[in-house]
Amino acid sequence: MKIIAVIPARYEASRFPGKLMHKLGNKTVITTTYQNVVETGLFDEVFVATDSEIILDEIIKNGGKAVMTGQHETGSDRIAEAVQNIDCDIVINVQGDEPFLKLEPLRQLIQVFKEDDRQEISLASLKIKLSEKEEIENPNNVKVITDNNDFALYFSRSVIPFHREVSYEVNYFKHIGVYAFRKEALLQFSRLEMKPLEISEKIECIRYLEYGMKIIMIETNFVGVGIDTPEDLEKARKLI
Repeated sequence: MKIIAVIPARYEASRFPGKLMHKLGNKTVITTTYQNVVETGLFDEVFVATDSEIILDEIIKNGGKAVMTGQHETGSDRIAEAVQNIDCDIVINVQGDEPFLKLEPLRQLIQVFKEDDRQEISLASLKIKLSEKEEIENPNNVKVITDNNDFALYFSRSVIPFHREVSYEVNYFKHIGVYAFRKEALLQFSRLEMKPLEISEKIECIRYLEYGMKIIMIETNFVGVGIDTPEDLEKARKLI
């Protein structure tokens, strides 16, 4: 089984344009992320998938591998274009703006496919428990509910489940956007038309559910440092 990591990397970002090319220590954010992924030793190959010549050149000049893609609405569509001619079985999506990785969640995602003898699982992803009311109600936090076997039933920006029975304690989980795809499922995803639920929620993994594919969720307690604003960049610099 050949396992690769792909880091989708856009230069433009609405809240912080060019953030991936800002420096963390003596390296850019995207180079730091790329090298940290390589250093995990979990992957046969690591690629950056980008629509930016600036990011492409940055990775190549630092000895990395990068693939130029077109414009895409979702990271999954970008990755699908990048891997279509790459020999692999499993593709792990690592966010370019989260340079600090933890090994165990990545190992767990990979293990899902090693144990899936019947090849029923299309996608594996991560979830983390939410406890603060503000975090639960924040539409920027995508919530997920699962069945008894940890397969995703639905993702939403709304509060799910609705806590009607107040005598019963409800657990809420946030979806963390680290994905592990079976390559065939990823390529199929990119060919499928968006359906109403995905369009309404603007959550790409709903597309898998709307077409009947299985997504297994793994609980983690790891919260990465996402760089979405200049303030986030300063926090990351302090960590280094």
